[in-house]
Amino acid sequence: MWYVSTRGMAPQIDFEGALFSGYAPDGGLYMPEELPQLDRETLHKWSTLSYPSLVKELCSLFIGPELIPRDDLNDLIDRAFSRFRHREVVHLSRLRNGLNVLELWHGVTYAFKDLSLCCTAQFLQYFLEKRKRHITVVVGTSGDTGSAAIESVQGAKNVDIIVLLPKGHCTKIQELQMTTVLRENVHVFGVEGNSDELDEPIKTVFADAAFVKKHNLMSLNSINWSRVLVQIAHHFFAYFRCAPSLDMHPLPPVEVVVPTGAAGNLAAGCIAQKMGLPIHLVVAVNSNDIIHRTVQWGDFSLSKAVKPTLASAMDIQVAYNMERIFWLLSGSDSQVIRALMEQFERTKSVCLPKELHSKLLESVTSQSVSDEAITQTMGRCWRENRYLLCPHSAVAVSCHYQQVDRQQPSPPRCCLAPASAAKFPEAVRAARLTLDTPAEILALEHKEARCTPMRKGDDWTRMLRDTIEDLSQQWQGRFLNLPA
Repeated sequence: MWYVSTRGMAPQIDFEGALFSGYAPDGGLYMPEELPQLDRETLHKWSTLSYPSLVKELCSLFIGPELIPRDDLNDLIDRAFSRFRHREVVHLSRLRNGLNVLELWHGVTYAFKDLSLCCTAQFLQYFLEKRKRHITVVVGTSGDTGSAAIESVQGAKNVDIIVLLPKGHCTKIQELQMTTVLRENVHVFGVEGNSDELDEPIKTVFADAAFVKKHNLMSLNSINWSRVLVQIAHHFFAYFRCAPSLDMHPLPPVEVVVPTGAAGNLAAGCIAQKMGLPIHLVVAVNSNDIIHRTVQWGDFSLSKAVKPTLASAMDIQVAYNMERIFWLLSGSDSQVIRALMEQFERTKSVCLPKELHSKLLESVTSQSVSDEAITQTMGRCWRENRYLLCPHSAVAVSCHYQQVDRQQPSPPRCCLAPASAAKFPEAVRAARLTLDTPAEILALEHKEARCTPMRKGDDWTRMLRDTIEDLSQQWQGRFLNLPA
């Protein structure tokens, strides 16, 4: 299995190469050169598998046994999910009025990113130990990625992690989950800006190929292929749990509602579709609606500013995984994608070619959900089911309720729930509901915190480069002092 850049100007690499890369050298994102096609028999066989077993099957299709033998791969994935609170790892709640909520948040940080990042960290450490290497991971976060990335590598001897968080733009709990991990290999910066602004110094650093190579830099944002790979399993699991029967001809469709900001989960769903899974995707966004405008009108352009919403982890304008989706739907036409994305980087505005836009409309429908609709949905779900949604999950469930209220026939529907309501007490209060906060989250308030400020007017790129250089020197010093 080889991986190529969406922009077509970088050499092909294997899974290990893609794992350790952020953006490709030509500015694109890595994708499998070819997608495995799953027949009816394989889908039938997979339909009874647990979530961890599905992840193993999917990963084995994209990671050659010469890189990670199957027994080792199984062990790594078991280890990745060993700290999850629910025995199923991922759980489907079946609620009133055909509402199916797939709970992806039973990991350490109560968010879906634990699923892919725990696996990614295991893959990383496997190769690092084999190669006797050290890496520095750089992560920009809008809320949940940072804490999940920290938890996945904290204490790892071959990894340092630098996280940039948008000060005041994520919830207090999200911030504390990052700033209270006082491990030697964890370095957190609080940036006076939003999540799109803090991505700029990261992109600048990664654009310097010589610097990246010298300091073994990598990203764990959802630009990393390994994260998208694990997320493909969400869609298969949702389908198998919600499809009425796999004995029907053709296989019955299932609608999967994907709340998203950077479109990683949506890219995973489009890949699942292309592999032969009969799902229809509904992408649900908050008021930061670039993905909705792209689907509806082919308008892939930035708004004037990011709007703060109750679904704060989705307060993103630059939905970078849309590039993967465009590449997939264009028939892997890297020339078209390169021209499109280079224009977007120059002008911050692109109108999709007609053919690409119609392909997108065939695969995906979309909705944008206001804060008012979020709180109304949280309230309705509580009244009908005594079930508390986080604001991001409410973005998805709002789409379900709109369909139910129209009383139109539709296939079974599964709403992905990316986080626990416990992480968003402000939104729960806005919905006039009460929260039973888990003890681990309450304990965060009383822990010591550590966070270096990046203030307006500071040279953020220089600060980031200096930190990376210091960490490299420390590692080299430690490595030289290791016993022979």
